[in-house]
Amino acid sequence: MIYYKTREEIEIQRHSVLLVSRTLALVAEHIGPGVTTLFLDRIAEEFIRDHGGVPSFKGYHGFPATLCTSVNEQVVHGIPNNLPLREGDIISVDCGILKNGFHGDHAYSFQIGEVSPAKKRLLEITKESLYVGIAQAKTGNRIGDIASAIQNYVQKHGYSVVRELTGHGLGRDLHEDPSVPNFGKSGQGAMIKEGMVLAIEPMINMGKKYVKQLSDGWTIVTADRMPSAHFEHDIAIIDGKPEILSTFEYLEEVLAKRSSTVQAV
Repeated sequence: MIYYKTREEIEIQRHSVLLVSRTLALVAEHIGPGVTTLFLDRIAEEFIRDHGGVPSFKGYHGFPATLCTSVNEQVVHGIPNNLPLREGDIISVDCGILKNGFHGDHAYSFQIGEVSPAKKRLLEITKESLYVGIAQAKTGNRIGDIASAIQNYVQKHGYSVVRELTGHGLGRDLHEDPSVPNFGKSGQGAMIKEGMVLAIEPMINMGKKYVKQLSDGWTIVTADRMPSAHFEHDIAIIDGKPEILSTFEYLEEVLAKRSSTVQAV
């Protein structure tokens, strides 16, 4: 069942979403070569709780951490650990927060120091595809229009789309209907209507589309171990058009000041 939100509910949820944006900005302040993802996870949880939120991911079906930190060939759901990040890595940091009864959930892929041109291009195209998909999230269209736009855009640039993982509705539950794939045919799927809140999140591989799960039961990696990228925004359908509730501005302002260590896409 799809839960459509009132304007009042969307405004309440916006506060939860923007706390995620601020948490990712905190991560941006500290991320870099030599930093561990376990350290990033700890400071993120402290920040969230200090600001009246609860980490959405921690304990969700047994997930052990506040952040999903997925490095290089890891697509999503990477578990924070004590391995230091290295120059040339790329990392998706995904964060969810419950506050005032509503969830926020979005993600950003960072480049650590100087990365290869191939990795940099993957991040650029994946981020661009997110906005290409968002542009199709308007009343009268269908979920398949979002999916098709993302797929066509990234495949045109020679990349592949993960099939097993999708975006989703977002509200009082972390994962609500409808699913929002990053591949499919336009004109198919649920009709986009006023009051929908969606987490749109392209997961794009440099190599082939195939993925597998590691023995930890969570981490998804590319089968060919080629790099993968992941960006996610939360949007609401307001007056028939997509309004982005989340923002990358906070974290990208931080990255601009730290350009010698971490680069913005």
